[in-house]
Amino acid sequence: MRRSWAAAAAILAAGAAVALAAATASQTPIQTLHATGGPAPMGWSSWSFLRHHPTAAGIEAQARALKSSGLASLGYRYVNLDDYWMACNGDGPEVDRYGRWIPDQAAFPSGIAGLARNIHALGLKFGLYVTPGIPANAVRQNTRIQGTADTAVQIAETSVTEQNYNCGHMYGINYTAPGAQAYIDSWAMEFASWGVDYLKLDGVGTRDIPDIRAWSAALRRTGRPIILELSNSLAISHAALWSTLAGGWRTGDDIECYTCEKNGSSFPLTDWRHVASRFDAVASWQPFGGPSGWNDEDSIEIGNGARDGLTVPERRTVLSLWSLAGAPLILGTDLTHLTSADKAMLENRAVIAIDQDSIAARRLIDSGDEQVFVKRQPGGTWYISASSILICPRPRPSVSSSRN
Repeated sequence: MRRSWAAAAAILAAGAAVALAAATASQTPIQTLHATGGPAPMGWSSWSFLRHHPTAAGIEAQARALKSSGLASLGYRYVNLDDYWMACNGDGPEVDRYGRWIPDQAAFPSGIAGLARNIHALGLKFGLYVTPGIPANAVRQNTRIQGTADTAVQIAETSVTEQNYNCGHMYGINYTAPGAQAYIDSWAMEFASWGVDYLKLDGVGTRDIPDIRAWSAALRRTGRPIILELSNSLAISHAALWSTLAGGWRTGDDIECYTCEKNGSSFPLTDWRHVASRFDAVASWQPFGGPSGWNDEDSIEIGNGARDGLTVPERRTVLSLWSLAGAPLILGTDLTHLTSADKAMLENRAVIAIDQDSIAARRLIDSGDEQVFVKRQPGGTWYISASSILICPRPRPSVSSSRN
């Protein structure tokens, strides 16, 4: 440990920022991903790049690029469809006869099940998105709850509005009412029948604990291994509870810089200010990350060079911090236009192995703008990362590595 301290002190004295993304390639095997327990998931999500306009064709193009680029063979296996897959009208999400969202038929002509089949045919996993509550359209139509004599009106709490960032018009659910759990069960069973491997439950927080419990129980009942991811900005005061109910939980706000976007494009995807806040989150949430669940720092915006909004050293630092945290490595970029330099970063087997060891690094030094994180693997190997998080002037860190 003395050698690690000496290395960190020397780095800080030189004013350098150390990113493990520059580590020498290792022969350490990349661990197999499991749906329940084990290393954090790796893959791609539609939100950062495709944002409000996902289509089956667009998602499948990214999936093919994930496969053809070779990233899938390194563990990047999840292809996650985020928001805006559901059909909406002026009263919120449109529903089927059991009160569940239906896909936007124009964007997904073969439905979500058809998309999932095509993703699976590539040897990849498929993820989907949902928000808590019951649609107002289900209540207006008083749809029946599948497998019961109960109806939407009986379980809806119309005085409570749930978060939905797209269509809106989602009511709360009274989970003491007969049929409430059966309603969530029916949705979970439908998702399982579609081939969903990962479910992001967005817009939830402490007040939504009943919803989170219901979805957690429902997914377990399907008999299909489905990762449940909670989003976003979950309360750390309930971290122990999240770890019993879900496989991952977002520790902060979105990584995207929505005010940075230009000319109707989603680029630049982020900026350094949105990254810098993650250093404190990684430190605070460290005790709660591990094989049974992952502290999620949001998407990795690496792949399209400077268009992503970060310099090369900043992108290396992002990959280093996420890997030290043992966080999900879910890319948010356009995989059909990967730059060779960014692809090389994402292919770094040493960094992937550090991420996939299911160990969350702890902060050793928090000295103003200088941060030092360390993690120790079971074999006794220590990994150290020291970074400058100065926001103004914009950081241009040098990059090296230290392992003792």
